[in-house]
Amino acid sequence: MKALFSEDAETRGIVVRVSASYLPEQSEPQRGRWFWSYHIRIENSGPVTVQLLTRHWVITDGRGARHTVEGEGVVGEQPMIDPGGSFDYVSGCPLSTPTGHMQGSYHMIGEDGSAFDVAIPKFALVAPAVTG
Repeated sequence: MKALFSEDAETRGIVVRVSASYLPEQSEPQRGRWFWSYHIRIENSGPVTVQLLTRHWVITDGRGARHTVEGEGVVGEQPMIDPGGSFDYVSGCPLSTPTGHMQGSYHMIGEDGSAFDVAIPKFALVAPAVTG
């Protein structure tokens, strides 16, 4: 299963795995728009059920411009993840450059009342080179 994901990070027994894919059919390089989808799997190898409450992303384009995104949950959900369980979702990111990267964190709360941030590993957004 690890081969599917290019990056991972673990915080307090919560593992976040990421893979990104360039979507040429949704990109318009001639108009300065490149688009990627990313697949995230959050695995709970800890002893207590956790709930993902909020997300915090830092998106950096190829020029070094940073954009921060914060909000409740992911893809409209605030999933509960039991010990041994996982939650997967797919989302997307547009950039005005053909390269960039994303990283961030999720704010979670355990059923024991502990609140903590879980690292989302930094991952690259790279469009394939166009030859011609």
